[in-house]
Amino acid sequence: MWSEHVEPTDDLRGSVQQGELVGPFLSAPGRPVDEAIGQPAIDWEQRYRRTVIASDTAATAFVVAAIGNFFGARDAANWHEKWGILAFCTELLVLGALAVSRAWAPAVLGQGAEEFRRLGRSLFTATVVLALGGIALASRNIKLWIFVAIPAIALITMTARYLLRLWLHKQRKEGRCLRPVLAAGSLATVHDLITRTRKFPHLGWRVEAVCTTDGLGLDGDRLDGVPVVGRLADVAGHVRRDGYRVVAVTPDPHWSPDRLQRLAWNLEGSDAEMVVAPVLMEVAGPRLHVDAVLGIPLLRVSMPTFTGGRRAVKEVVDRMGAAILLMLFAPLMVFVGLLILVDSRGGAFYRQRRVGKDGREFTILKFRTMVAGAHGARAELADRNEGAGLLFKLRRDPRVTRVGTVLRRYSIDELPQLFNVLTGSMSLVGPRPPLPEESAAYGPDIRRRLLVKPGLTGLWQISGRSDLPWEEAVRLDLRYVEDWSLALDTVILWKTLRAVLQGQGAY
Repeated sequence: MWSEHVEPTDDLRGSVQQGELVGPFLSAPGRPVDEAIGQPAIDWEQRYRRTVIASDTAATAFVVAAIGNFFGARDAANWHEKWGILAFCTELLVLGALAVSRAWAPAVLGQGAEEFRRLGRSLFTATVVLALGGIALASRNIKLWIFVAIPAIALITMTARYLLRLWLHKQRKEGRCLRPVLAAGSLATVHDLITRTRKFPHLGWRVEAVCTTDGLGLDGDRLDGVPVVGRLADVAGHVRRDGYRVVAVTPDPHWSPDRLQRLAWNLEGSDAEMVVAPVLMEVAGPRLHVDAVLGIPLLRVSMPTFTGGRRAVKEVVDRMGAAILLMLFAPLMVFVGLLILVDSRGGAFYRQRRVGKDGREFTILKFRTMVAGAHGARAELADRNEGAGLLFKLRRDPRVTRVGTVLRRYSIDELPQLFNVLTGSMSLVGPRPPLPEESAAYGPDIRRRLLVKPGLTGLWQISGRSDLPWEEAVRLDLRYVEDWSLALDTVILWKTLRAVLQGQGAY
């Protein structure tokens, strides 16, 4: 049953045979060809990785060269203070730290917060080593490299990686640069995987073949339009013959520890990456740890962190960030306030009770975008509600003023909430703050949103906002509560700018 001998069969995936020429590219034996670009589907990974390495190297070289040329005109008293040596050591430390931290691993490039987490960890390590070296050598110029060079390298490399990621995601939405996946498991779990990969193509997976318990799909030899190529016992043979890049093992009673181990052995030597989906589908990130106890691999799920050092750091970042943003946006906020007063009768601000952390109510502050007395007219519009679940939303709400339409389109009406962040009732990133009547209707699961402070932005805001189904909005908020990290906050804040400019789901 687990024999590695495979009889030759027709290629169900359109991969080319050995030596077959496709456009200007010669495919490897049995390797699938990405028809959208006419080349082996795995080649783009290596090119993208080389591009990232070149980008990081160029950014580091540019920063150290600029600082060395600008400040290096002065003569150093000792050899270890010479600018050329410091520049070389800084670049060597940064690139070495990136390599050691596996910040260039293909598995993390182009998706998720882990890429930026590893990049940040690498730069922090380089900073610590550089500082210790400066202390040991009594260098007087080391501060410049620690407090100017490393932050500049971080800014440029993170920006460059983000731009590369945008390009990659655009390619994936057009059907390019996708990893061919063989999914193996029960019909229900494989169906769920196919649905998710199609809904989120930027993740880079394309399920091209399926293996099931009996070798059949929902539609005979197909499952959601994907060909069912065999049984679960045949996975390794299909991978070796057809060159799938990822083997996604989804839950099924067939997958005993012994069979999973044999599958891993049979995949050795191939280009395939074996990915096993645990039962805990919505828990990810820093809470998951794999431990080996008595030779048994155990998936350890740590408790969510709602207190402690990282939360203290988040509090400091929230308050400082809100103060800085208020100073930057002060002229805009004054101008917007005047426009509101001129456009319609009423005050510039709108105050409303919302529910925050642990169910405590607070007063949220926003720019007024509706006519005076709009809340009292809500009952008359109840039958026209277009909001999902417990939300009340109208795409063309007659209560919204002319200025209010523009403010909502670009989320400018949310800027006064920076005062809520500054006073501690909100965070820069977190779940959407619900109304008291919404919170009163929450079930036990949804009430977990109240374990953390509500945010000015969050996963809900960058994923479609009011266009999302209620269940998806809740899932995103709960995912944030469960998997929160400082790196995730950074990614959300970065993506908020694009979401605001696009205005998707803002009404």
